[in-house]
Amino acid sequence: MPKNFVFSSESVGEGHPDKVADYISDSILDACLKVDKTSRVACETMVKSNLVFLAGEITTRAKLDYETIVRKAIREIGYINDDDVFHADTVFITNALTKQSSDIAQGVDAARAKGKKGAEQGAGDQGIMFGYASNETSELMPSAIIYSHRILRRLAKLRKSGNVKWLRPDCKSQVTVAYEDNKPVAIRNVVISTQHTADVSHAEIHEFLVEHVIKKVLPKKMLNDKTQYLINPTGRFVEGGPQGDAGLIGRKIIVDTYGGWGRHGGGAFSGKDPSKVDRSAAYMCRWVAKNIVAAGLADSVELQVAYAIGYPKPVSISVDTFGTGTVSDERIVRAIKKVFGFKPAEIVEQLKLLRPIYRETTHYGHFGKSNLSWEQTDKVKKLLAAIK
Repeated sequence: MPKNFVFSSESVGEGHPDKVADYISDSILDACLKVDKTSRVACETMVKSNLVFLAGEITTRAKLDYETIVRKAIREIGYINDDDVFHADTVFITNALTKQSSDIAQGVDAARAKGKKGAEQGAGDQGIMFGYASNETSELMPSAIIYSHRILRRLAKLRKSGNVKWLRPDCKSQVTVAYEDNKPVAIRNVVISTQHTADVSHAEIHEFLVEHVIKKVLPKKMLNDKTQYLINPTGRFVEGGPQGDAGLIGRKIIVDTYGGWGRHGGGAFSGKDPSKVDRSAAYMCRWVAKNIVAAGLADSVELQVAYAIGYPKPVSISVDTFGTGTVSDERIVRAIKKVFGFKPAEIVEQLKLLRPIYRETTHYGHFGKSNLSWEQTDKVKKLLAAIK
């Protein structure tokens, strides 16, 4: 990548149809883990108009009222207005959930099985997972995605306060950041599309979002008279949410991670218990990457791991510090293998993943939230000791 460039990332709000689907699935996952931490969950959700469709595989001792969980999730998002076609109290719910395949279960279970190479817990699937960290923000995340999330968090807070009557749940943001000498120096443009009631003018929406949202959450030094604000650029956004567009779980994987800056292995997160390395190993990679940057071993780093289904050890671990490392990438790989355990069971134990924490992850990215276990920089001292 050249030293002087621009980069854009987007985020989507809680009421975006795809995020509605993600939140329903993560709500079901949390309900399972609250009762039975050994639950195996792969819950898929689709929403459209006044319909919610559940599919996938769940094996759990929990006795769940799926309809109550779904309606609560929708209510928390905010689809409770009298004119909402997609409404928490009136949606029709179809449940096509079944149990986990026994063939998959024997690969994941910590037990011997015919054809399985050992008795350890294996990965829930084959695949590649990435983790990224950079020192350009306090969250050790790329700027554009963090700024996009900040905008929508602010919008949700204002909407849920009840003081801005015309705001509705569906919304998106996008921020373009200009870089000079590989450092973020200015915000080139900000795009916000937010659902609204029919009785508010476009001029009022524009002024409010610029003055009470954008300028409240984005760094003042990054905004200037050349920053372009594109607010509801179609001119009208009344029909939104699942009424206006179908929503499907797992379609916002770039929003969920690094906004397109770091690479992505392709696996979605929401609705999956931590035996699925699509989710747990991606969290692990972020934890390791963040500790590498926090330890001062690199300004930015990307970590990749790969797994085979049913096999406990990763089949590969690689690190790229993009020339910013204070030691070689090979030395960092050797150090992280000493400090961190990458087997699925070790990941679950280290990050305490058998807890009902996943509804906290659904919105505004799975990374950059200080309360989550994979966001802790608690291995810096051990890393520095291991690097010697």
